Amino acid sequence: MVVGGTHGNERNAPWLLEFWRSQPQDLASQGLGLALVLGNPGAHAANRRYLERDLNRSFDPALWAESSSGQAELVRARELVDQFGPAGLEPCSVVLDLHSTTSSMGNSLVVYGRRPADLALAAGIQGQLGLPIYLHEADGAQTGFLVERWPCGLVIEVGPVPQGVLQSQICRQSQLAVEAALAVLADAADGVLRLPNQLVVHRHLASVDLPRHGDGSPAACIHPQRHGRDWQPMGPGEALFLDASGQTQAYGPPAGLEHEVVWPVFINEAAYGEKGIALSLTRRECWPLEASWGEELAALAKDLDRQSPVP
Repeated sequence: MVVGGTHGNERNAPWLLEFWRSQPQDLASQGLGLALVLGNPGAHAANRRYLERDLNRSFDPALWAESSSGQAELVRARELVDQFGPAGLEPCSVVLDLHSTTSSMGNSLVVYGRRPADLALAAGIQGQLGLPIYLHEADGAQTGFLVERWPCGLVIEVGPVPQGVLQSQICRQSQLAVEAALAVLADAADGVLRLPNQLVVHRHLASVDLPRHGDGSPAACIHPQRHGRDWQPMGPGEALFLDASGQTQAYGPPAGLEHEVVWPVFINEAAYGEKGIALSLTRRECWPLEASWGEELAALAKDLDRQSPVP
């Protein structure tokens, strides 16, 4: 399953989905059967991130069980799982969730947790295109992501692009990442998957908000020396914020990270202000590939439909 428009004001992936439906030959699908799905049709029609709550935080079955409000995004999350989940009417075992961001993330991947098949898929794409990987884990404030409800899945995140704006470069980078993912899956299905010797990840450590006044309004903004420098290292004492008087506020590490160089990501993402996140801090790590990762991906991929046309 390839999903676009999980957030309704991210316009590039839904535009690509429509193009691929009309011109399937222009997507190198490797013969894989694809379900091309608009994630949040209501929010897309309104050009809003969401209608009532973030759809990409709504895939926690506990929320479905506890909620009797019928919130649009909770209903939509259940619909997608009922239709395309592993036990759904049109079951899919792998999901690619396409997003864009106002941050300077370039063409990048987001992996949630350490499921072996996810890591193998990410490693295969990284081996082809060299894309950086944000490993999001151990963040109790951010849960319920779409890809977690499928046996294998990851987010393709491309930026910077303003919300609501269609941009050719963003579309092209998204397509390249999708095609690389499909090539990895096809190789896994055919038993010829070759992965690099190591996986380079940027593992989530913590998130940092803007300095704020007592009423919650911002007291400073991201410093121009830090803005646009996603995936670039930052150490204690470096410029991070700038207030209206022109005073620089240096980066003060959270407890436990006092002497560590960190790698910020999602710097100044417009949608994260409501979540109290001005940037997230990561640690850059190199992991040796484990054979079990590729084996699990191959076990999933061998059952992928190689005949169905793009719907």
